Amino acid sequence: MSRPNPAVGAILVRDGRVVGRGWTQAGGRPHAEAVALEGLAEGEAKGAVLYVTLEPCAHESERGPACTDLVIATRPSRVVIGQLDPDPRTAGLGVKRIERAGIAVDVLGDDASRASLEGYLSRATHNRPHVTLKLAMSLDGAIALSSGESQWITGEVARNHVHAQRARHDAILVGGATWRKDRPRLDVRLPGLEARSPERFLLSRGVAPEGVRVINRPDQITEMDGVQYLYVEGGAGTASSFLAEDLVDRLHIYCAPIIVGDGLRAIGDLGLDALGDAHGRWRMGESRQLGSDRFTAYLRTRT
Repeated sequence: MSRPNPAVGAILVRDGRVVGRGWTQAGGRPHAEAVALEGLAEGEAKGAVLYVTLEPCAHESERGPACTDLVIATRPSRVVIGQLDPDPRTAGLGVKRIERAGIAVDVLGDDASRASLEGYLSRATHNRPHVTLKLAMSLDGAIALSSGESQWITGEVARNHVHAQRARHDAILVGGATWRKDRPRLDVRLPGLEARSPERFLLSRGVAPEGVRVINRPDQITEMDGVQYLYVEGGAGTASSFLAEDLVDRLHIYCAPIIVGDGLRAIGDLGLDALGDAHGRWRMGESRQLGSDRFTAYLRTRT
């Protein structure tokens, strides 16, 4: 993973052919532009277009040169940027320096590049990680039987999909009740991805178990140093608390074709005063069949 740096991608295209490509490497260095421009012959970038998802950094650091300087030195004819960098050390300065060097710059501000950087952008602009809340439920909205039995609501294909999502996140969190009842491992158990298990967190007022960090309130996710993507797996009280604080950016709902009846609800009270307050908050982002289960992702609509 590229944390604490953003996960940036870059390609260099000349005469309709990709002549360089790169992405930010594990640990944050080298940056995508440095990888894409590495090894080019002198003058090879002339007349080429550099596409990069985030504005090239404009500040030097002990870990490497400013990507703006690398871009200027290789002289592409144009640079197309997905998103401006909110980091105050760059924040438009990279664009200005490249343009002053006589290289054309286009800033798209497109949805695709924004989605690829949502963890970094959330951390940079809201001082918190991008939060995905995962819920596995029956057709009638239950996450367990009234006895508390919850393994397994969904099938193996859906559970493997959850493990793939865990591997894409920096940290994973459950509530204290879920921890005490189930003692979940909260790791990635897909072959070859075990090393991508996220850092484990617990929402609780109790003492942190070994290998797990504790926060007392949802708003303390701001204190998760370096975490850009947080995966919240419940239970119902934790899900409700994150939703009530409006800290959920993406909902992952796995719906099994079963009816439980008098079971435990997926979400508790959210403090809504009127039904109208519930509308207009979410839009569908993706839906697919996973074995016998249905997976749907919803994105928080924010102004």
